[in-house]
Amino acid sequence: MQIDDAAMILASAAFFEICTDEQRRMLAFASERKRYPAGTVISKAGDVPDGAFVLASGTISVTPESENEPNPYVVSDVGAVIGAMALIVGRPRELTVRAINVVEMIFVPRHAFLKLANQSPDLAERAAERIRQDLGAFVSAIDPIRDRMSKQ
Repeated sequence: MQIDDAAMILASAAFFEICTDEQRRMLAFASERKRYPAGTVISKAGDVPDGAFVLASGTISVTPESENEPNPYVVSDVGAVIGAMALIVGRPRELTVRAINVVEMIFVPRHAFLKLANQSPDLAERAAERIRQDLGAFVSAIDPIRDRMSKQ
């Protein structure tokens, strides 16, 4: 995968809308293309990531810590970002990601994103705002069931 191809995939990823074209090209240059055969565990719950994955092709399943989850979340959208928070902090993953078929991912290392954010304070500001928006959307989505969650 060429740098321009990787930059195009990053451009299709909602999280990387915060970057300029040049910043996406720089991240693409620092990124690594990875290919996983069907059934491969790409990342396991409890692992501490050192970056985020962007789906380039294929289909993945995403399940919570308990691998016995009968209905994993399935993702096949090119540009889907797995673990965007890992671009900012190194905390254990809460989800296991597995390749359903042959999968190609772009791995964006945290150190590359942070270096870019340190060089461009406006990017850091946009990243913080994007994370606030994503967390706000998550809280809004679970708000209607909050009472049922706290009673268990």
